[in-house]
Amino acid sequence: MKGGTKMFLCCTRTVALLAIPLVTTACIGAEIDEQPDELIEEAEGAVVVGNSLIANRLALNALTQTALTPLTLSQGALTPGSLSWSSRAAIQNPGTDGALSRELLRYVVSCALRPDQSFSFSWTDSGGVSHAETYAGNLGIADWWAYGPLSDPYFQRWISACLASRTNWYGVSVNISLRGTQTPLASPAAERSAYTVREGAFWGNVFSSTPYLRSCHAPEGIHRARSMMRDCAAGHLATDPATGGTVTQACGPIALTGSCDTICNREPDAIGGYYSRCLDNPATSSTAYSEVVITSFLPP
Repeated sequence: MKGGTKMFLCCTRTVALLAIPLVTTACIGAEIDEQPDELIEEAEGAVVVGNSLIANRLALNALTQTALTPLTLSQGALTPGSLSWSSRAAIQNPGTDGALSRELLRYVVSCALRPDQSFSFSWTDSGGVSHAETYAGNLGIADWWAYGPLSDPYFQRWISACLASRTNWYGVSVNISLRGTQTPLASPAAERSAYTVREGAFWGNVFSSTPYLRSCHAPEGIHRARSMMRDCAAGHLATDPATGGTVTQACGPIALTGSCDTICNREPDAIGGYYSRCLDNPATSSTAYSEVVITSFLPP
């Protein structure tokens, strides 16, 4: 469909929102142009994958330099028809800004919606060629966003933590296990056995009028994380051009807070070993905690 701008939201089963059953239909008229992140089974067969085992490669620029703003996106339902004019223009932009906006949207959909939900639209490149996109849901942290605005700060923080935990300095895909107190982030025993290296924790709110993201690192996981090109919990090591010394850089808007062991409470390994709460801003308060935290784990 050259030059088309049709958009669809797909959901293939009956769901309930505010106790009202809603039946949606299968998606028609959209073809998958780019495969979304998929749940990945380890080659050695050690893991029967669940929702919390997921790939990440969200680039820094998609969080910091995209024309699609999370605040604007949250003000309506996560459906193509509910997008504001500016959000629609952002994801249909044929240039670099459009590519970044589409990447951010794909990760938002993956974090928020269930695997049986998806977000479909099309955009036209500078050569006049139409591209059909379908972004699949995955974790289902806020699947009801498909029916109304993401106005609750509690769920805004969960989606924000999911985005932060999947951000990659290098823009490469790394398999991680995400864990937290939300049901979609529960980890089966096989997954916990295969992903034993605690990397760090992520929290914040990119949907607020004053957006912020923070991370902390698990001291025992620093070397493994950096060897796997995961730098956003402990920070990216770089060379100071002025002194030639090594400096630690934050991943774009994700502020570094140091060791998780000093600012977070951790659950027993038998139920996931994740950090259940962390000081929201250790630089300003030693008593105000965030209980909306996602912890990332890596294979040994």
